[in-house]
Amino acid sequence: MPFPILRTPFIVLSEIISLLEPNEIVTASFCSKNVQRLLERHYQRRKPVEWRLVMQDYDSRGRVKIRTSEGGKGITVMSVRPISELSEELQAKAKRNGYMLMFNTQFVTAYMENQMMTAKSVVNTIRQLFNLDVFAVVMDTNGTWAIDWINNRQEMILGGIEFYRNPKDHSNADETVDYVLRNARFSLYCNIDGNVSDNFKFNGKLGPMRQLWIKSNGHWVTCDNLMNFDSITILIEGSRLSVSDLNSFLRHWRAGASARLEYLRLIFEEHTFIERFDEELEVVKTDEKKIFRRSSDEWEWKFQGGYSIQRLDGVKAMIQCGPRWLLMGVCH
Repeated sequence: MPFPILRTPFIVLSEIISLLEPNEIVTASFCSKNVQRLLERHYQRRKPVEWRLVMQDYDSRGRVKIRTSEGGKGITVMSVRPISELSEELQAKAKRNGYMLMFNTQFVTAYMENQMMTAKSVVNTIRQLFNLDVFAVVMDTNGTWAIDWINNRQEMILGGIEFYRNPKDHSNADETVDYVLRNARFSLYCNIDGNVSDNFKFNGKLGPMRQLWIKSNGHWVTCDNLMNFDSITILIEGSRLSVSDLNSFLRHWRAGASARLEYLRLIFEEHTFIERFDEELEVVKTDEKKIFRRSSDEWEWKFQGGYSIQRLDGVKAMIQCGPRWLLMGVCH
């Protein structure tokens, strides 16, 4: 005889729901409209404040994940795939119904012809179920539609964005990266891995945020860009900044600008970096051993020797250099 679970007192059901993983909850919501309403009512009363909703539209595939802790990879709760991946028989059925849902042991997959419309529908479903705004977006060239769509649908700005090059599409890379940098609003992090050309330039500002990471192809970052990045941590790979550029940035920092910066890491593209600082900067070679601890998340880096520089307000920083890299950590 089946157990009448929906007749169980709501307070008991809420305790049971609290034991489930996010993907299990989403799968259960498709059992019936009554179960869906029950789950929505639970999360309206007990909003999971530590959970983060992340949407992904990358390489012609979409996913919605829930991060249950800060820094966690996230649990896939639903995915979006093109109908073309189905067999001819299932494609015909999906087209008649407008969509097709398939269940596996981990999450639900939605198949539809229009990737964007499906992704929007799936994200709306998960948002309503868990009573959560979208926290972060992972996208490529074809997923930038999500920026305006989210900005127009929720008051809370994104926590972060991750933009990656599309392995199948290299067109309009410069325009796309420029659009993302100018239009995405975020508070915590921005990871960019765009396949931009040698002529790409960006003349805007970014931040404030916790972390900016330009993954490879960071050749476009100029000294002016670096000065206009308002971030606690800045990591740039593929940099073409010169010794002169870095001395200019250090003068800018020493005067009290870029005050939120705590950690800077530059990986140079090809040329050998020469440790040559302008005398007016009063950079001092040192054998000091200091532990840099980032305020935002307590991440640590051990500086063993290198150089010391002092800001005009007395704040000090350690600098370490190699043939193709530079690290700078501010000692609060």
